[in-house]
Amino acid sequence: MLTLQSPVTEINGIGKTRAEALARVGIHTVSDLLWYFPRAYQDRGDVRQISMEACDGFDHAFILTVATQPKSARLKNRMTLTKFRATDETSSAELVFFNQPYLSTYFKVGEEYRFYGKLQRAKTHYVLSSPAYERLDPNAPPHDLVPVYRMTEGMTRKTLENAVHEVIEALVPLAPDTLPESIRKRRGLCTLAYALRNIHEPEDHTALRRAACRLVFDEVFYRLLAVSVCSGQRPRCGGIRFADAELGEFLACQPFALTGAQERTVNEICRDMGRDGDVPPMNRIVVGDVGSGKTVCAQAAMYVAAKNGYRSLLMAPTEILARQHFADTEPLMRRLGYRVALLCGSMKARERAEVLRGLVSDDSSEKIDMVIGTHALISDGVRCERLGLIVADEQHRFGVSQRAALSERGSEVPHTLVMSATPIPRTLSLAMYGDLDVSRIDEMPPGRQRVDTFAVDEGYRARLNAFIRKNVEEGGQVYIVCPSIEEAEVQDEEHEGRELEGILFPDESKPPLKAAVKYAEELKNGVFSDIPLAFLHGKMKPAEKDAVMLAFVRGEIKILVSTTVIEVGVNVPNASLMIVENAERFGLSQLHQLRGRVGRGSRKSYCVLVSDSDGENAKKRLNIMKKTCDGYEIAEMDLAMRGPGDFFAGEGQKLRQHGDTGLRLAASWQDVEIFEAADEEARLLKDVDPRLESVENARLREAVLKSVDTSIAKLN
Repeated sequence: MLTLQSPVTEINGIGKTRAEALARVGIHTVSDLLWYFPRAYQDRGDVRQISMEACDGFDHAFILTVATQPKSARLKNRMTLTKFRATDETSSAELVFFNQPYLSTYFKVGEEYRFYGKLQRAKTHYVLSSPAYERLDPNAPPHDLVPVYRMTEGMTRKTLENAVHEVIEALVPLAPDTLPESIRKRRGLCTLAYALRNIHEPEDHTALRRAACRLVFDEVFYRLLAVSVCSGQRPRCGGIRFADAELGEFLACQPFALTGAQERTVNEICRDMGRDGDVPPMNRIVVGDVGSGKTVCAQAAMYVAAKNGYRSLLMAPTEILARQHFADTEPLMRRLGYRVALLCGSMKARERAEVLRGLVSDDSSEKIDMVIGTHALISDGVRCERLGLIVADEQHRFGVSQRAALSERGSEVPHTLVMSATPIPRTLSLAMYGDLDVSRIDEMPPGRQRVDTFAVDEGYRARLNAFIRKNVEEGGQVYIVCPSIEEAEVQDEEHEGRELEGILFPDESKPPLKAAVKYAEELKNGVFSDIPLAFLHGKMKPAEKDAVMLAFVRGEIKILVSTTVIEVGVNVPNASLMIVENAERFGLSQLHQLRGRVGRGSRKSYCVLVSDSDGENAKKRLNIMKKTCDGYEIAEMDLAMRGPGDFFAGEGQKLRQHGDTGLRLAASWQDVEIFEAADEEARLLKDVDPRLESVENARLREAVLKSVDTSIAKLN
């Protein structure tokens, strides 16, 4: 009998080979499959007629009647071609299929079918090549919304759809609904059974929206409750007490006085690490704009740890960023009498061994007080005696499981400090950072220049190119950010469909994407052929990315064409111009992060947002960017206009499970009301039963703990 805990091999049609393919995308059990939500939907209810208007390069649905008998022929390259003609009221099209000779007996002359694909115009006729298809039965009309799942080698779409359908029919009616019925009815939410059925096999747009609303509510509600529940498993004692938190000597070595926000943050850190009695270790995040001075707060914490005889580990997401932290921290700590080392994957074995010895040695000639590195810090063989503090830079690149792995390098439970350059609205901060206490740096250091921001369209291209050249000739460097890597991004399968927000929320005008690789080649071989130029994107190997970025830091590259991978990057004081192509494709917070890459030195700096979109929301967002540089104000406006999606999803992450956030659908949701409702209900419940320890909340507690990465409990 099939249960939620059954292995997928108990589903009809899933043998060992297909089970191995499903395992590659994290599907091991029936429950995993049920919660493997579609990443997009084909809207086959948007039926078009054969006409020039449908030849727009997009997938559309067509209801056609087969007019000629399908015929198959073998081609010279051993492929089989099957084709026939089909008609609607306006015209006819040639239907072409490859390597599917059985279709010559499937399609019947005179019968009506619904096809879904790209209509193309040949010289004298229309062509539909390899469309999706289904026979129309007036007694059982097909659903208009067809799910599209993320695939991997060894899986077929039909096999996955059949497996999901079998599970839905067998188990969804019996699925236990752990959300209290009083909350469900108060918020007008559908049942879990309805939600699961309609997220996979939606009856229509309304049903899909109801299903998504319920599942988004659950994700956020459970995440918020998990913070409270897991805090009950948090160590209530065992935190290392740093008795000496005097910072006079440290502050005297700083070139500038701390801002009020930095002072407040440092005081919160020192208070956490110096509390008397049996108290849990610090578990704090420092959130602030690019350039707000988060690093000095982390350095202060590392200094306090060293003064008290403990070591610190700081982990950065890239080697080049780790080297920058090392370059900033090592001279400072050396002046204060402490030794700092670097640990990266590219280091030679002898250098690595020296660092590892220094982390366990008490010999003054070998002892290392602080190590700054990459993921190499959590690799096998790394051990740290008297580890008192771990620091993770760029919080969204590291999940709780990685922070937990870092904390396990020592024998005691260290204090934890993480940093994020993404200002988060207060209404989302608990869902994002609920397992952490939050320090907000909402004040910029004096002297940090304002980056002038402009919004232009393609009509300004010649003037924009001249402005780029002028900046380079005056000694500056330029970022050009594109929203995609290649002109036609590699797709997982044919007929992509539209992502959840494209189905549920109004689409804006979206001009064609500027692609980083192609655009870089055009510039390099054209208008900027005399200027050193390179491109950078997330699919490059880490060593390649580091090499390009390092050349840009050194000034060897003057123009860097990139995707948003440079959002989290290094300090390039010489960069004075940021150009964002297709700016309408980015959220406000993402644009603000990109703008923060320039204006970090003494040069007057500019940000130019290029967009041909005529959508009112796009124009409004770009105007906001022109008027304000306050990251927190921008974040609040972004939340109000686009919802929470931009804060949860990074490059290419839409509709995927978001790792340690535990959020699948919420990362693409635009209505903030659902988040606010979940927050309100979670608060009401926590006031009555904060740890969900009552009998009536036992099932809810179990569901909450299952809904999040268990490493949250481990870390806390």
